[in-house]
Amino acid sequence: MVIAVAVLANVLGGTGDPGDDASPAAVDGSTPAQREDLPVLPIEVPPAIPEAEASCPALMSTLPLELAGEPSRRVDSATPYAYAWGDPPIVLICGVDRPAGFVVGVSAIQINGVQWYVDTSHPDSTVWTTVDRPAYVEITLPAEVDSAPVTALTPEIAAALPYQEPRPGG
Repeated sequence: MVIAVAVLANVLGGTGDPGDDASPAAVDGSTPAQREDLPVLPIEVPPAIPEAEASCPALMSTLPLELAGEPSRRVDSATPYAYAWGDPPIVLICGVDRPAGFVVGVSAIQINGVQWYVDTSHPDSTVWTTVDRPAYVEITLPAEVDSAPVTALTPEIAAALPYQEPRPGG
């Protein structure tokens, strides 16, 4: 009973004390896009490799339903290791190949303990790929979106996929 009351108080906001300023958020009448409002997004993914099968389920189970204010959306892919948010979509794929441009001598960007190779050669998108995890994780952002979604996802990636020494190509 006590637990139910505590949960109810947290959901409704406040403790009931007259001096408590916590209250439910005001609603302005606008409704953000919902997952059901967005069409299913077809995503091409590479065949699942053993590294992806071993590592990706832990990551996929922790991904948020909302990212950078965008709702998640349904995807159609050959593996369960693809996820997307918003329109234009932010797309995450776990278990991709090492990025072709990640070679010896090319530096990586580190965000919250995760190292990323960033490919800006596509005019409509920026492709961020982890290079220090047992499975490569790729996040494709629309060109007009900054790195905030990548930064927001690094805690989940770091927690789900252990660090591994980067292996650049020749």
